[in-house]
Amino acid sequence: MFVWLCFSIYKQVVNQPHLEQSWLQLKNSFNSPMLLNLFFVLILMLANWSVEAIKWKLAVQKIQPVSFSKSLKAIFSGVSFSITTPNRVGEYLGRILYMEEGKRLKAISLTIVCSISQLLVTLFMGGLGLLLLMKKIAVSEMVSIIWIRVLLSGVFIVFVILTVFYFRLSWLVKWIDRIPASSRFAWLINTIEEFNATLLLKLLSLSLLRFFIFIIQYYLLFRLFGVDILWWQGFWSVSICFLILAIIPSIALADLGLRGQVTLKLLGLFSSNFLGISFTTATIWFINLVVPSIIGSLLIVSIKIFKNKK
Repeated sequence: MFVWLCFSIYKQVVNQPHLEQSWLQLKNSFNSPMLLNLFFVLILMLANWSVEAIKWKLAVQKIQPVSFSKSLKAIFSGVSFSITTPNRVGEYLGRILYMEEGKRLKAISLTIVCSISQLLVTLFMGGLGLLLLMKKIAVSEMVSIIWIRVLLSGVFIVFVILTVFYFRLSWLVKWIDRIPASSRFAWLINTIEEFNATLLLKLLSLSLLRFFIFIIQYYLLFRLFGVDILWWQGFWSVSICFLILAIIPSIALADLGLRGQVTLKLLGLFSSNFLGISFTTATIWFINLVVPSIIGSLLIVSIKIFKNKK
């Protein structure tokens, strides 16, 4: 699928009108003051994962207080594990390496709460974007308006259910307790009952901050690679992209093809610079996933070396 998606992107790029002009504009962007945007995107990558580190630090403090630096290391290690697993589920394994024995499995349920907070933001913003651009998408015949409404209904239902459970985690624990033979695993999730509304709102606010950081990264790279769109067009198109990527299962290493295809379809509604859109998507993928995974891999190796020396 990755190869097919990449080939599909290649075909769309080479068949775009004014390809030579777009390629020239792309080359000129590396000699313009806009190149500074790339530096800011790198800084925002660090800001993005730092915010996630603060989220995780707040979540696990109930079972083990951790410093910001330790939390950030755990986040990078989680990225390195997640890059080869479906929907990045390996992220949990990388993070718990920094927890003490006996607390690692408990940390997984707390990490899931962090993930739910981010998913709620993605569902809300993506659903709102889909609602606002519904007519534009339908007119382009990308997807029929019936399927858009079905998707919107599904997103709304899931968002409501997740929101209720998110702010009433004790209900979720009680519901799981009723499942036969679940009593032996109850200790793994009992900790999430201690989450109060203040902490949950903090996690949600930090998730929203991360969302805006992602959007700003895209906007900066659109400017760098000459994708001429209005800010609101980019904002809501990228929001829908995040929603679709959250729904479709994928492996991060093969995620580039899927991201590229989805972004081309949606941003193509407002810009014909497919080359610039493709470069933006690839750069975001490399900076936000590949670079952190390399850092995380080095951190995991350092943990192993440190333990061997002990």
